[in-house]
Amino acid sequence: MRRSRITAYVISTLLAVSAALTGAATTASAATGGYVALGDSYSSGVGAGSYIDSSGSCDRSTKAYPYLWNAAHAPSSFAFNACSGAVTTDVINNQLSSLSSSTALVSITIGGNDAGFADVMTTCVTSSDSTCISRINTARSYISSTLPGRLDTVYSTIRNKAPNARVVVLGYPRFYELSTTCIGLSGTKRAAINDASDLLNSVISGRAGAGGFVFGDVRTTFTGHEICSGSSWLHSVNWLDIGESYHPTATGHSSGYLPVLNNND
Repeated sequence: MRRSRITAYVISTLLAVSAALTGAATTASAATGGYVALGDSYSSGVGAGSYIDSSGSCDRSTKAYPYLWNAAHAPSSFAFNACSGAVTTDVINNQLSSLSSSTALVSITIGGNDAGFADVMTTCVTSSDSTCISRINTARSYISSTLPGRLDTVYSTIRNKAPNARVVVLGYPRFYELSTTCIGLSGTKRAAINDASDLLNSVISGRAGAGGFVFGDVRTTFTGHEICSGSSWLHSVNWLDIGESYHPTATGHSSGYLPVLNNND
């Protein structure tokens, strides 16, 4: 009986050591695996400047948070596939070829273009309060009814192609500081835009969680740095380069997005 117990103890100890070594190997593999950055203009870096010539209309920036993360962590490989204007189907059709079982980290921002936020902002800048609110309500309806299924499809496809990756789904900042007087959009418009952004983040967070992914909420880091704050990390309307409007600045990427990815990678 005593001999049997000793044998059982030795076997259990060996199994524990084996499990620990396997876990260490998995962690080491994750630390040295590849990083793939997916998504839309909030990941490609529109508004940050210093665009990579070869990225063309995707406007990938060396000051965007994926590029900064890669420079700081030196993963075994880096695929910067995010592209300005991307919607969920663009991610599926054009951005996933770099994913594999060796991919250790994936980051993504997606959903804002599906919901038509660019048109929302244009409508609200150029039209009355009532027209702005009507356009926002159309976007809210889409976010609640159609976007969840589109996000589920993107997330499940990413998981199938990168089964071992940690996937960090990053959200969008609130656009406006509401407690100050601000020239431009009315308080009614600004509040409605922020509420719609919160809804978008809520839906993205929920679907990311359902898919087993991590949601990185950048509203925390952007607090106090919204448009009208006096220390904005977001471009307001830029008539000289309209595409940069309502996108993060270089500081928005380095101080708004990058810390959230660092905390969840």
